[in-house]
Amino acid sequence: MWALRRAAHPLKNHRLSISVLRVPSPKSDWSCFGDNVGVVESSQASSGRHPSLERSHHVTSFTHQMSMGSRCLSSQAGAKSSGEEEEEEEDDAFSELEEPASTKGSQKVDSADEIEDELDSEPELSADEDAEKVPQNELDLAESEMESTKKKSRKRATSELFEAINRAPGLSVQQIIDKWVEDGKEINREEISLAMLNFRKRRMYGKALLLSEWMESSKKLDLTERDYASRLDLIAKVRGLHRAESFVNKIPESFRGELVHRSLLANYVSASNVTKAEETFNKMRDQGFTPSSFAFNQLLLLYKRLDRKKIADVLLLMEKENVKPTMLTYRLLIDTKGQSNDITGMEKIVDAMNAEGIKPDIGAQALLAKHYASSGLIEKAKAVLKEMEGGDLKKHWWACQSLLPLYAELGEADEVERVWKVCEPNPRLEECIAAIEAWGKLKKIQEAEAVFERMSKTWKVSSKHYTVLLKVYASNKMLAKGKDLVKRMADSGCHIGPFTWDSIVKLYVEAGEVEKADSILTKASQQNHMKPMFSSYMSLLDQYAKRGDVHNTEKILHRMRQSGYMSRIRQYQCLLNAYAKGKVPAYGIRERLKVEAITPTKSMEAQLAQIDPFRKTAVSDLLD
Repeated sequence: MWALRRAAHPLKNHRLSISVLRVPSPKSDWSCFGDNVGVVESSQASSGRHPSLERSHHVTSFTHQMSMGSRCLSSQAGAKSSGEEEEEEEDDAFSELEEPASTKGSQKVDSADEIEDELDSEPELSADEDAEKVPQNELDLAESEMESTKKKSRKRATSELFEAINRAPGLSVQQIIDKWVEDGKEINREEISLAMLNFRKRRMYGKALLLSEWMESSKKLDLTERDYASRLDLIAKVRGLHRAESFVNKIPESFRGELVHRSLLANYVSASNVTKAEETFNKMRDQGFTPSSFAFNQLLLLYKRLDRKKIADVLLLMEKENVKPTMLTYRLLIDTKGQSNDITGMEKIVDAMNAEGIKPDIGAQALLAKHYASSGLIEKAKAVLKEMEGGDLKKHWWACQSLLPLYAELGEADEVERVWKVCEPNPRLEECIAAIEAWGKLKKIQEAEAVFERMSKTWKVSSKHYTVLLKVYASNKMLAKGKDLVKRMADSGCHIGPFTWDSIVKLYVEAGEVEKADSILTKASQQNHMKPMFSSYMSLLDQYAKRGDVHNTEKILHRMRQSGYMSRIRQYQCLLNAYAKGKVPAYGIRERLKVEAITPTKSMEAQLAQIDPFRKTAVSDLLD
């Protein structure tokens, strides 16, 4: 862990009354997180109030020396995935908590695109911000704990109750359970927990919510705070955060504890609602809940996406609260450094982990390999991949899922084939998905299709699995094959949800048919009352901006607001690009940025100057 420099003036109590953290200290290796960080005692400290975390304007940061002490960060939340925010991705903001980090077989690569796309009952939702696909789901649910003992085998625990409900979509949960009991089967907490886990893993949140509601209405089991927290999470995903907020008031006061607030916090983070997330975090502190790595890591996840300058604040506050980091904390920080192209800083985090006797897990190693590769450090990337193999890949089979796409990223077709041969005799579903993605990256379309066909003959595949191959077709501009696959998907009875529509949009965008993609997304959202994914909108926004099409760029930005997506710097970068490419003056654009609380980057400032309708040039000065 990082032994961070103590504040010059220690704070008076354990629960900090802060607006930000400010510690006078020299420039540090965390400068990529921003200069305006520090810990400041709030003027409201004496009143016991805890305002939301806001950035200080005092220039401070961490110590230059990164000696890891006993206090670090952690969280098990999202996604997508990997991405997410962001991603990823996903992967919503809770998918992290679904699988214990200690379980070898469940360690996954954290690489999606941004964890934005929650609040839906379909199993296809994903993330869309890189490396937030670190699963961040659920809140340390009991069912995931129960499952953890079974993950070390290649077989996944299944639930008879889950299968019964899933096989009878036309019947209500009540009817299915009534028949279950008539058949002489017992309904107990273990069976319900395992069924809930299976629904969550497949992102079938609607059915999970129905089962949760049945638990309360049937009064067969005594509900715990964990049950209410799980229900709150599901309501947020299926019916929206406003309904989840209303549900909180219906929870008995005695059960309205830390787990319920964790659930609410993680869903605010998933929705990128900074104000609500910070309010909930501070409310948890006001109520005297013991500071947890979960809550701090939610903030890290949020600021990693939206405001990296605040990451240092969170780290310092964690140190002061003596909150230890988990592996997810390290993953988030490694990925943040990697995304900032600060390879030296990334390596120092790993050195500090090693000094503390903490070995990077498969997910952390995968992030290291990915960032080495993207920085052109191919030999370092390969060295990490060999470490992941552990000397005998057959004994370390759980690494295959991560190795396949990473070797593909390096263009190592022979290595992908070698790893796949280890899986091929008895592949897991996740390994098949990884292999399809890997072959797609290598443009080995026939190999990708062969794995998909094997997968479809072995398992009952859902639209989520079809979408993996659909993405391969999209990235390789194979529009005709993509259309045929969508028809096959529909003929098989698969429900097409936001995740699949996202791939369909990208299929047409990559083929150059942006207007068609736009039309498809509009019709799909209207006819199916579906909230499109953040990444679907961004695909359109990027393309319109590249064309200098200001009208359609503004239109997509407006639709994103209507869908509930908060404005971010990324959307406005696209908008400025559209004005610049279209050589259109942007009246009032700076005022819009101020209203959205977006601070322009250096590149954005250059664009703002370029599209300023009142800018002065040498010629204009002469004419004036």
